[in-house]
Amino acid sequence: FFERTFAACAKLMQTIVRHPKPVIAEVDGLATAAGLQLVASCDLAIASHEAIFCTPGVNIGLFCSTPMVALSRNVSRKQAMEMLLTGETIDAATAKEFGLINRIVPREYLNQVVNKYAQTIASKSSLVVKTGKEAFYAQAEMGLADAYAYTGRVMVEN
Repeated sequence: FFERTFAACAKLMQTIVRHPKPVIAEVDGLATAAGLQLVASCDLAIASHEAIFCTPGVNIGLFCSTPMVALSRNVSRKQAMEMLLTGETIDAATAKEFGLINRIVPREYLNQVVNKYAQTIASKSSLVVKTGKEAFYAQAEMGLADAYAYTGRVMVEN
């Protein structure tokens, strides 16, 4: 059961990253373990002031290893380890400071702000956005010289 669940979760997170269109997380409440993993896997994340984030596995004798994958690719090593090793919650302001979310907005404007981001992105060339998103994630997994060579080719072919 657990292996299937974690495999399905990993597949979902990879689908978000590989999806040709940007995916925006709208967070208004608790994002814990796989919920935090989901936020970290999205291209953008907008949260209300009430949002809180946590990798609590260590509190019950588990380590949040699968959420760690997305978390460690979005915040610094020390910030990720702080969350993973303490299991403590962080508020939206700390999540923004860590780089886990892009913006914090009042709850009553959250959906409106997320929709504005979506409309702004949708107004751009879908081919350019798709190409840019693919290139962003591809170059992040390359060495410096390979990343510059790859992105140079992307610019020429764009």
